[in-house]
Amino acid sequence: MAEPLELKKTLNLPKTDFPMKASLPQNEPKQLEAWYAGNIYERILEARKSKPLFVLHDGPPYPTGEIHLGTGLNKILKDLIVKTKSMAGHYAPYVPGWDCHGLPIETQVEKELGGKGKVPPAEFRKLCREFATHYVEQHKRDFKRLGIFGQWNDPYLTMSFGYEATIAGAFLDFMEKGYVYRGRKPVYWCIYDSTALAEAEVEYEDHSSPSIWVKFGVAGGGKGDAAKIGKDVSAVIWTTTPWTLPHNRALAFHPDFEYVVVDTEKGALLLAADRVTALQAECGIKEAKVRGTFKGRDFEGMKFQHPFLDIQVPGILADYVTLDQGSGIVHTAPGHGADDFNSGQKYGLETYAPLDDKGVYLEGLPEYKGKDVFSANPIVVKLLGDRGALLGHHDYKHTYPHCWRCHNPVIFRATEQWFIKMDQPAQGRQKTLREEALEEIHQVKWIPAWGEDRMYEMIEKRPDWCVSRQRFWGVPIIVFYCDGCGKRLEDYKALRNVVKWFEKEGADAWYRHSPEKLLPAGTKCACGASKWRKENDILDVWFDSGSSHLSVLKGPEWPADVYLEGPDQYRGWFHSSLLVATGVRDAAPYRGIVTHGWTLDEQGRPMSKSLGNALYPIEICERWGADLLRLWVSSVEYQADMKMSERVMTQLSEAYRKIRNTFRFALGNLSDFDPSRDALANSQLEEIDKWMLDRTAELVKKCREWYANYEFHRVYHAIHDYCVVDLSAFYFDVLKDRLYKSRRSAQTAVWKTSDALIRLAAPVLVFTSEEIWKYLPKAANTPESVHMAVFPDAEALACGIAAKDSEKWERLAQVRAAVLVALEQARAAKAIGGGLEAKVRLHANSKAPGLQELLKEKLSLLPALFIVSQVVVDPAEGNGLLPSETLPGLAVKIERADGKKCERCWNYSTHVGENGRYPTVCERCSEALAEIESDATAGVAAT
Repeated sequence: MAEPLELKKTLNLPKTDFPMKASLPQNEPKQLEAWYAGNIYERILEARKSKPLFVLHDGPPYPTGEIHLGTGLNKILKDLIVKTKSMAGHYAPYVPGWDCHGLPIETQVEKELGGKGKVPPAEFRKLCREFATHYVEQHKRDFKRLGIFGQWNDPYLTMSFGYEATIAGAFLDFMEKGYVYRGRKPVYWCIYDSTALAEAEVEYEDHSSPSIWVKFGVAGGGKGDAAKIGKDVSAVIWTTTPWTLPHNRALAFHPDFEYVVVDTEKGALLLAADRVTALQAECGIKEAKVRGTFKGRDFEGMKFQHPFLDIQVPGILADYVTLDQGSGIVHTAPGHGADDFNSGQKYGLETYAPLDDKGVYLEGLPEYKGKDVFSANPIVVKLLGDRGALLGHHDYKHTYPHCWRCHNPVIFRATEQWFIKMDQPAQGRQKTLREEALEEIHQVKWIPAWGEDRMYEMIEKRPDWCVSRQRFWGVPIIVFYCDGCGKRLEDYKALRNVVKWFEKEGADAWYRHSPEKLLPAGTKCACGASKWRKENDILDVWFDSGSSHLSVLKGPEWPADVYLEGPDQYRGWFHSSLLVATGVRDAAPYRGIVTHGWTLDEQGRPMSKSLGNALYPIEICERWGADLLRLWVSSVEYQADMKMSERVMTQLSEAYRKIRNTFRFALGNLSDFDPSRDALANSQLEEIDKWMLDRTAELVKKCREWYANYEFHRVYHAIHDYCVVDLSAFYFDVLKDRLYKSRRSAQTAVWKTSDALIRLAAPVLVFTSEEIWKYLPKAANTPESVHMAVFPDAEALACGIAAKDSEKWERLAQVRAAVLVALEQARAAKAIGGGLEAKVRLHANSKAPGLQELLKEKLSLLPALFIVSQVVVDPAEGNGLLPSETLPGLAVKIERADGKKCERCWNYSTHVGENGRYPTVCERCSEALAEIESDATAGVAAT
């Protein structure tokens, strides 16, 4: 007879080369290199080429510096959507893009040149293109490092020739439809960058302005009793922009408000009745005796003397006058505000704003002429004081519009600009651009739902779109003026010849060639002249990016299924894309909009270099790995603002470690498992394995639903909890003592569960999932990469055990939890050492209906379930059994196990010593050893 087996070698101990330590910062770059050497993105698309199309259209960032945390979050969220749609069985291409034109890049290039106007426009544009190209390449490298798959070899760039031609063509579409006009209106203007700004290019920052209360003397006029108030009365206005007072052309009253004349130590003053108390507080007025009461409409047409100019201005009516601040009478300068301008148009007032592009007064009194507007503020205040018109003056802290690039305060300035009409139908259409865009908003799915109202409100209230900019780096406005008569060329066939030039040379062609070369030969004006001059302005950069769908999405790709960006894009890219698409194609360019919040530090502050609280994606990759950053993105409720810190990363590192160790345990127990040879059918599995597969199938079903709804945090928490609680703390714990003859059932369940979980986790843990995939046993026809695989099928995974049997296992899990509490108490009391030294006595009373019978039914499984040596179900309470602290109706007692310790499995048994060949093992191990020896003998015989 052969020698007895060495006991240690008969145990199926976990065995795997999958490393416990992830070393993500070192290993992820190696995986990246392998992916791109093997064309991973192209192979994924090839595997899905016959599947339904899904398109996420990328919003283009500016290539002006290293990517920050918010940019990383944005791109990872997009990657999560694309990967989950791909693994759900869609053909999901991802074309990344960059917004290469505009002020951000011009500003950087001007810094490098040492100022504006240092080189000719063509050379300046060349430098801008080189600057953008440099940072596009840097961004591509950094985004790829985050595990983001996409068409990196051929992204879309707003400065590419084809894209610039698309922009120009879209503008000509608007112009040909009659949407475009040139007019003089107040627009946001940066006096430091000398250009108009879109609303989306303005950011509100804290600012201190001079708050002044000013008197305008009554000069006569008015209606009814108001006409008799006397010329000793002065109307009171309040403003925080003293520099606009030289351009005042009216005082606005609300027609329905009550106004009073009050006698004060500073004279008889006219203002809204509800603002008298504020006037007294702000201007130090002690007494204010009401002389008369009037309605605002009575002051329409009344004349008021300007405080330091030799002009009289009229009283007008306006419903935008409020009682929240000031005097209830609004200083009106039509050249410096939207409401002021509209009132000026209504009353025929002069739109007066004689400033140059640097905000310097070209006309006015010697005191301020030649000064810029902000320098003029104290000068105007002094003028008012010297003329006796200043009632009060103090600093006023508030939020004020600033230029998004130079972060200096901006002004409202009336200039000649190009606009797109919001409230006039295009030629041959019944509805306006505003009406059509508002209708389209209701056809879009908004996540979160509040996005619909926000976008509706912004489109509903926005003014005409100012689309011209006084810069060089962008797409020129395709307009020519006749040298002979000055009229604009309106031959759109001729104008579209310029688009062909852009396709060949890009928008640089505008600066390289004469008008006569850009236009078809012989193009003449109606006056007979054939000489033309070009428009100098370029298009708003938001028109550029808003045209991206026209350039990128081809055929069935338009409209996109989803756009995803931050909340600022409701006045930016979401907004301009909707207007361009509605104007050109009469529909929204997206079926859905997803909005994420801002990234903040641990104290809830925005991250910035100046505060020293910034964490950058590449820094995170070097310290923790890209998968940890992706784990953070998937763990947060991204629709709200999100906090990030080193402490958060440390916590996530622990969560990642637990998930990784769960897979490592599974792989260790699958080292000898070949699915094609060893996997059992679901019907052949033991009941606990069936139950766990059913639970896994339910997890798969929920996660796929959450992925479909972009609820990534739910997926993360569900997978993490399943790994830590359901598997590591329960199922895998129970499996450690399964008999050899039932090992294949357990392995089948572990393999199917691991295979399902790693597919579910792949969109999040892109590097780790690929690493695990290499070690996981494969079935036939399994893709080489997990990212080429699809999500598990919940129905195929489920064993479909009866509801009553599933409920039994749920109750047994509760019993196990109660027993583990009692075991821990026994360990603390030194009654036992480990759990295998214990015998558990149980009894369930009527407070737990049916539990006593269930415990008897499953008695043979309970020792493995509790990881103890013996379990006894007592017929009655008593005998030292104590009520469970966690499960009403259950009583538990922990005793020392009977018998001796088995040398092989460490369980205690009264049968240790009965096997003469293996005297130190228990009856279960005796049976297992006999089976192993039998298998070995059969193998030798077969050989």
